[in-house]
Amino acid sequence: MIFSTKTRDTETSARTGILKLPHGNVLTPSFMPVGTNGTVKAIHHETVESIGYNLILGNTYHLYLRPGLEVIKHYGSLHNFSSWKHNILTDSGGFQIFSLATFRKIREEGVRFRSHIDGSYHNLTPEDVVMVQEALGSDIQMCLDVCTPPEISHREALTALNITSRWAGRAKKRWLETNENYHGKLFGIVQGNFYKDLRKQSAEEIMSLELPGVAIGGLSVGESYNKFVEFLSYSAEFLPEDKPGYLMGVGTPDYILEAVENGIDLFDCVYGTRIARNGTIFTKNGLVALKKAFHAMDDTPLEDGCICRACTQYSRGYMRHLFKTNEILGPMLATEHNLHFLYSFVKDIRTSIENGTFKKFKKEFLKNYSSKKR
Repeated sequence: MIFSTKTRDTETSARTGILKLPHGNVLTPSFMPVGTNGTVKAIHHETVESIGYNLILGNTYHLYLRPGLEVIKHYGSLHNFSSWKHNILTDSGGFQIFSLATFRKIREEGVRFRSHIDGSYHNLTPEDVVMVQEALGSDIQMCLDVCTPPEISHREALTALNITSRWAGRAKKRWLETNENYHGKLFGIVQGNFYKDLRKQSAEEIMSLELPGVAIGGLSVGESYNKFVEFLSYSAEFLPEDKPGYLMGVGTPDYILEAVENGIDLFDCVYGTRIARNGTIFTKNGLVALKKAFHAMDDTPLEDGCICRACTQYSRGYMRHLFKTNEILGPMLATEHNLHFLYSFVKDIRTSIENGTFKKFKKEFLKNYSSKKR
């Protein structure tokens, strides 16, 4: 077993736990910064580490295309290549291939897709994806799955689900054959689109494989918030209590709180770092757009009490100046702030669960937080 529960909330399914991985234990719930190409954009690995993160995400699709397996194998692992000494979870690339739309074709044997970089064609099977992630040295690797958009038919969703389940079985077989020196864990992915019977079927089929962990996929893909909450709650009911649960692609405070309330242990998203590069930051009162003119004479920090470099050394007025003049330091400082915010936020969530006050914490946080930019 790689997961153990420490504390359970008495009013919800929220819990704290310890996830045991090859490069160290991870306290859960835990947010994972996204380092698609082997780096979290606009921030040093040392800074990510100093904030407290010891699990980040990379992307198999992008790393497979560039720098490529030959380069990664030369360095021994993505850890060595990128000088990151902690844990790495790699997404299988299924979502990126899904996003290529007319440039990919899904077959029973695997996927054929056209590179967004140079237009070259590639074929990947579920077994290939396991092999690539083994070469990356992924501490957690994901099965190749078929991602689907909202509002497709039940028949189309069922077809995708069946392929995902069969691919997961093939991925497990290949994972069991990996080198004895490789200790990464394989997670399956629950799909089923927005059909409850298919969500249940997918969960049962993925659970039957008895993989070390399981993810919920196909949510936060453009559906309404209410629909997200409904299908998250329904899907989470089928997750095993003795294994880590991962909700893919979620990284805003309101969505994170819903995930935790439903017993989710891991989540990731590019949102926090992406908006930072465009001059928007997280605060406890909501999003702040630093480029707005009224920040020009603002002597206050981005957020009182935050210990990040931006908040302890610079004013909102100076931060606005950096973005208005396109100085690289602006995105770097804002990225550091947003990752500090998310780390502290999730740490506070863990504390509230341990203290038996999670519901109160959620209510009070959301009372002040607004997703509208100010």
